[in-house]
Amino acid sequence: MTTRTARIHPAWWVAAVTFLALVGAAAFRAVPGVLIDPLRAEYGWSVSTISAAVAVNMALYGLTAPFAAALMERFGIRRVVVGALLLTAVGSGLTVFMTASWQLVLLWGFAVGLGTGSMALSLVATVTGRWFVARRGLVSGILTAGGATGQLVFLPVVAAVAQTSGGWRAASLGTTAAALAVVPLVAWLLRDRPRDVGAVPYGGTAADDVDPVRTGAARTALRGLAEAARSRPFWLLAAGFLICGASTNGLVQPHFIPAAHDHGMPVTTAASLLAVVGIFDIAGTVFSGWLTDRVDPRVLLLAYYALRGFSLFLLPPLFGPDLHVSMIAFIVFYGLDWVATVPPTLALCREHFGARAPVVFGWVFASHQIGSALAAFGGGVIRDVTGSYDLAWFGAGALCLVAAALSMSIRRRPVPPETPPAVPTEPTTASAATTHG
Repeated sequence: MTTRTARIHPAWWVAAVTFLALVGAAAFRAVPGVLIDPLRAEYGWSVSTISAAVAVNMALYGLTAPFAAALMERFGIRRVVVGALLLTAVGSGLTVFMTASWQLVLLWGFAVGLGTGSMALSLVATVTGRWFVARRGLVSGILTAGGATGQLVFLPVVAAVAQTSGGWRAASLGTTAAALAVVPLVAWLLRDRPRDVGAVPYGGTAADDVDPVRTGAARTALRGLAEAARSRPFWLLAAGFLICGASTNGLVQPHFIPAAHDHGMPVTTAASLLAVVGIFDIAGTVFSGWLTDRVDPRVLLLAYYALRGFSLFLLPPLFGPDLHVSMIAFIVFYGLDWVATVPPTLALCREHFGARAPVVFGWVFASHQIGSALAAFGGGVIRDVTGSYDLAWFGAGALCLVAAALSMSIRRRPVPPETPPAVPTEPTTASAATTHG
């Protein structure tokens, strides 16, 4: 090992391969929004029917997260991530043989939802909690950007492939191959704990590398929920994150492309716009992680949600067959704000729940995906009933303002003061007599 290599802490290698795993898995998250129109054209399914499969996927993506965090405690990060990548690859690959809508729900809804849920933000919480003491906010921002950005950057690729002779089936198999390509890297480089490579957490000591929990995964996850549910901050964080999911993954991600297409914009152009969201999401989320180490997380959440809400109010008039500067401005802003909420939310979870934060954050993230599922299905219903997505955009904007208010109502947990050093005192008369007697 060279001197230069030796200076790199193993935690950064673990973070790097985790980033790649999240990007690889993100390919699966990119497909539904692009394939709504092709599936409607081939099978005659309504937007509501296809949105139902997307909703199941998003709900399971979130509900799996707390159990995945507990499984990582029980069996290790590497085994869980490898298994999750294989499950999602199988679920995606088998969609090329489907002939009925229930098969779409089974494969893309259940199989891919369970697999990608096992690599959700609970993986970010587990890796940062085990491997980092310093720079946790920054690393959580980088890893979160990997997952969210990957799924958006894949969009123009998937859209372009879907336009070829292979159609949506070629796109589905391509995403399968992308995730399978990451499996060898995870098996080779991902390690469960610093002690496995004779190291300590970055910026910490051996005492920070706590022993893993050996109880059952379900018991650990449910116990974490039961304990967290008695805390007011948990419900405020969960409610805010539910709205976060509804206004991003649930509404914008699957329905932006069909909404733009309704106004005459080509699918590939709309997909490219969402890819731009992914590009700016990297900067926004990493910067948010940096800010989280320095600014009150509640203030950050207030700003993120409020600005997101106002931007959604302005979105409907921006749609049209031609691309205007105002739409590009919206895309850039939404990219910066897309998952910027994650680092401050995770920081508040750590502040209030300590060592239980990964599992508790898994449940907070589950609420995020429940919101995503409701918005994904609700957006499709609104489109089928009213013939437009406008009501969905306005409703999501109003909810974001509610999330801003909820975030500021979370009380900070006071940092316990340092214990002052003991000051020697003069012996009492009795003790002095005993000493000198």
